[in-house]
Amino acid sequence: MKPVADLYPQIYDWENLERAYHRARAGKRGHAPAAGFERTLEDNLVSLQDELRTQTYRPGAYHSFYIHEPKHRLISAAPFRDRVAHHALCAVIEPLFERRFIFDSYANRVGKGTHRALDRCQQFSRRYSYALQLDVVQFFPSIDHELLRTALWRVIGDEQVLGLCDVILAGGRGVQAEEYRMVYFPGDDPSTGSGQGLLAANRPRGLPIGNLTSQFWANVYLDALDQFVKRELKCRAYARYVDDLVLFADSKRTLWEWRAAVVDYLAGLRLTVHIERAHPRPVAEGLPFLGFTVFPTHRRLKAQKAISFRRKFKGQVSALASGQIALSDLHASVRGWINHVQYGDTWGLRRAVLGSELLWEG
Repeated sequence: MKPVADLYPQIYDWENLERAYHRARAGKRGHAPAAGFERTLEDNLVSLQDELRTQTYRPGAYHSFYIHEPKHRLISAAPFRDRVAHHALCAVIEPLFERRFIFDSYANRVGKGTHRALDRCQQFSRRYSYALQLDVVQFFPSIDHELLRTALWRVIGDEQVLGLCDVILAGGRGVQAEEYRMVYFPGDDPSTGSGQGLLAANRPRGLPIGNLTSQFWANVYLDALDQFVKRELKCRAYARYVDDLVLFADSKRTLWEWRAAVVDYLAGLRLTVHIERAHPRPVAEGLPFLGFTVFPTHRRLKAQKAISFRRKFKGQVSALASGQIALSDLHASVRGWINHVQYGDTWGLRRAVLGSELLWEG
């Protein structure tokens, strides 16, 4: 299909910028960056619109911090103004890719999400005997900018839009550098310092975890893999959530063959998987996926998830007693956890973690 052109004016269209602002502030209106932007909202949007129209927009510096749940990760938050720009860009280009994405890609897509992915995984586990799970090593730090740009170019024919993508990519360059452990692929030649392979090894890589653009571009980057699994491998039961993949079949041998093919394909994207835990297993054993263990007949929350929330909950109760947080904050945290864990068989667990206070009923 021919790349789509004449898109750029849609990005800085006033109504698009207003919608982008409202999306960026969702759930963050009480935070200082969003509140500061809102105080002089019209002036800020006019300024952003002018910079986008004249192609003088440049992103600000990221604020980075580490989280340790569900795993140790560096999160990088863009200035609120830049988040508005990210929403404005994605609102225009995301529909072009959405119609190309496969049905069973579930991360950061309207109408998809964690719980839909769990449902689909369980459906497949009822129909097939074995599953192969793969997860990419240091996914966001590994994303190759040149390969991502090539994937964008295949669909976007507007050079100004691509230029804005380049500006945002350049603004996040190096943010994930300390999180990347160097991997060399066939054709790379670290010993001689020559050749195209070494040039590829030294290309810019990495997307900041926390950007809307990063989340969307992650799907763009792995869409080629999704198409390969569905079209070339003819895998009829496959689901992906960001960089977590599950393939189902009735034959272990088939899954071993698919594993080799997927590993080879990912190498072309300069990605690797945790190979030591990538082996076919009977679905009856339960599949650890997105914080749950999925069985054909039921789902259980992973033990570490319960332990982590219990620790957090006790800390919040202490903070409430000392006046550091409001009761509404505690209720919101508990309701958010329940809204997630209710998608498993967790009634007894909820009572055990929360005790007899039944704060979720407030």
